[in-house]
Amino acid sequence: MTNYKLVMPEHLNHYGFLFGGNLLKWIDEVAWVAASIDYPGCHLVTIALDRVEFKKSARDGSILRFETERVREGRTSVSYEVTVFRRNLHESDEEEIFRTATTFVRVGEDGEKRLLRDAAGEAPVIGERKGHM
Repeated sequence: MTNYKLVMPEHLNHYGFLFGGNLLKWIDEVAWVAASIDYPGCHLVTIALDRVEFKKSARDGSILRFETERVREGRTSVSYEVTVFRRNLHESDEEEIFRTATTFVRVGEDGEKRLLRDAAGEAPVIGERKGHM
């Protein structure tokens, strides 16, 4: 799944670079959207982000591309790798600036873990997105 975000002045820290907390928020959001499409009707909550290491910075006007791919499915949890690429407004080249895995667990109304699939191995989904497991 591909998403884009334009870095605006309100996303910057006091040094003029993209505030890391904004990037992490966007990563969590795009991964949750992908998981919610893959598992409609499931209540999914973030339980982990893998390594957090900012490889490159982004500034005002940068266009960020988020590539999200499901990489692991467990009994109650699922993980998505999110890779972020930066393109400057007047350039055609992109470069990777961040990569992490985000893990979600399915919970019930009571907040307790639930199986992603039923006893017959069926996912509680209406349909799978193309290009994913």
